[in-house]
Amino acid sequence: MLMTRSNECCRPSTSCLHLTLKRSGARWISGSRTCTEPAFRAGFVISRNSSAANCKLLAFASDRVRETLPARPFPGSATDERRLESVSGAGTGTPTPPRRDPQDRQWPQHPFDSVSDPWAPISGGVTAPQGFRAAGITAGLKPSGNPDLALLLAPERAVCAGTYTISLVRAACVDLCAERLAQGGGQARAVLINSGQANACTGERGRADSLTATAALAERLGLEPEQVLICSTGVIGVPIPMDTLVAGLDPLVAALSAEGGDAAARAILTTDLVEKQIALEASLGGRPVRIGGMAKGSGMIHPDMATMLGYLSCDAGVPAEEWQAMVSRAVARSFNAITVDGDTSTNDTFLAFAAGEPLAEEHWQALEQGVTAVAQHLARAIARDGEGATCLIEVRVEGAVDEAGARAIARTVCGSSLVKCAVHGRDPNWGRIVAAAGRAGVPFDPEAVALWLGEHQLMERGQPLAFDRPAASTYLRACAAGSYLGGPGPVGDTVMIRLLVGAGPGAGTAWGCDLSDQYVRINADYTT
Repeated sequence: MLMTRSNECCRPSTSCLHLTLKRSGARWISGSRTCTEPAFRAGFVISRNSSAANCKLLAFASDRVRETLPARPFPGSATDERRLESVSGAGTGTPTPPRRDPQDRQWPQHPFDSVSDPWAPISGGVTAPQGFRAAGITAGLKPSGNPDLALLLAPERAVCAGTYTISLVRAACVDLCAERLAQGGGQARAVLINSGQANACTGERGRADSLTATAALAERLGLEPEQVLICSTGVIGVPIPMDTLVAGLDPLVAALSAEGGDAAARAILTTDLVEKQIALEASLGGRPVRIGGMAKGSGMIHPDMATMLGYLSCDAGVPAEEWQAMVSRAVARSFNAITVDGDTSTNDTFLAFAAGEPLAEEHWQALEQGVTAVAQHLARAIARDGEGATCLIEVRVEGAVDEAGARAIARTVCGSSLVKCAVHGRDPNWGRIVAAAGRAGVPFDPEAVALWLGEHQLMERGQPLAFDRPAASTYLRACAAGSYLGGPGPVGDTVMIRLLVGAGPGAGTAWGCDLSDQYVRINADYTT
């Protein structure tokens, strides 16, 4: 079953060897064919110039930019493969992320287009801020042997803010996190994350296992159990194999390190194809302040959290109440503004830790700017890594009554299956965009609508305009071939949709991805 086809050219004079993915049993393997279409959708392209001299590989990078690197031998499974693994304790399976080549860790980060002064990107993730340590190991929770247990430890006197899924069907770990932060006044020191089992819909055992795990970890860290939080991700209805998890706690604690962010980011993944990390630094109050983050998420993504786990660290001290408000506003503009498939998960959790020298109130606004930038980068990375996706979609709505209304319209457009399919088919079908906007439940004047797809204006004052349809279609193809999380097309892989709905002050942005046949195949095979 052919998984990747190329229909468009990046460089007309290039001769290419396209690597495709084919289904073989329970895993994807690489196949190849020779053609003259140096294009790229969801797999690999090797392009050789006319001198036959520099064979290059275009591939997905970690959470970094998709880079052109000297070709090297392909491993037994491609970087973009989806593999199905059985779940411990159940006769089901879940796709798991591929192994990473160590060289991938050295690929440069993309120029974060949402970051502005005083913040600047630095290397690292959750352990970039001073005093934070993390670890990620293979405890044996996943039969694949992939990393599956992570730990983030904050310095003393840390405060923690949390936001959670609004689903009525919630995993016990979600409720435990919310309860402990509420009862402890926002004080917490550590979070344990297991990947492979969601531990949702597991009855009283689910809560008992969460309590046991946090108590066992607290003992090893010299903390009170109430200072330890827990998050789980994986297949719903599957409990945690507790003997395996507890046996992994000693090596997990031993692995704690200020350089452990990368390992932790790998250990929390499920169907993700790439790790998602970011770190920023600014000078606030005459001293450096750092914010780091990591997240996982690829499918079952929809606003009001999104089958995601996310973690943020900051080495500036902020009162717990203000920190919670700051983080909640950042989440509204990031994780609650993405969608892949319209489904909200049972385990969604975002935890943000702050610990360090107190930051003067006059710098809180700048700090919130950095927190929002980190959250938005992670949110975009989740949307771009949507199962089967070939590009990121960014919808910017302006002229609404308020920001909340603008975001609601943007989210509805991003979540439209028809819009997502049109983008995947490189079809500039503007009618689907305005139709989706009209059902968002937000009042606006249809006669005031103006619409742009990239630089192409498609509507003005509620009426369609004559536009170059082939050029607009070429723009969509260029985005699909653009650099991974590299910003707006045609150089980057982000399809930009701008919608003007009136003269109001409200503006808001949402992110999503295109919808491909691969999404159906991945999820049809999820537990079979």
